[in-house]
Amino acid sequence: MAEKTRYSDEELQEFKELILAKLDKARKDYDNLKSTISGRDGNDIADTSPTFKVLEEGASVLSKEESGRLAQRQAKFISHLEAALVRVENKTYGICRVTGKLIPKDRLRAVPHATLCLEAKEGKES
Repeated sequence: MAEKTRYSDEELQEFKELILAKLDKARKDYDNLKSTISGRDGNDIADTSPTFKVLEEGASVLSKEESGRLAQRQAKFISHLEAALVRVENKTYGICRVTGKLIPKDRLRAVPHATLCLEAKEGKES
């Protein structure tokens, strides 16, 4: 029996639904982070006494910096998921870009934007 070289259309549809669900959640998380950074969450220091204002402003800056880093990571994750959707449409989804073999379904379910099988990721390509 010949080794499979790509996932079936039904399998690709299953992965597409998984990716779309993760993409929806990722975009919502990204929007929440952006609103935290811009201060639209209404949790500011306007009603704080002057004694604690300086400390809270410092904490607020650190929080916004951390939220900024998280937002950058989330944006990168979103772009990886969007690229995975393109691979689904092109029917190249789930094919390791190093070995050319199919990436196991369990790995794709855990990391739907994966482009490497574990063998290639660990540098043990045969």
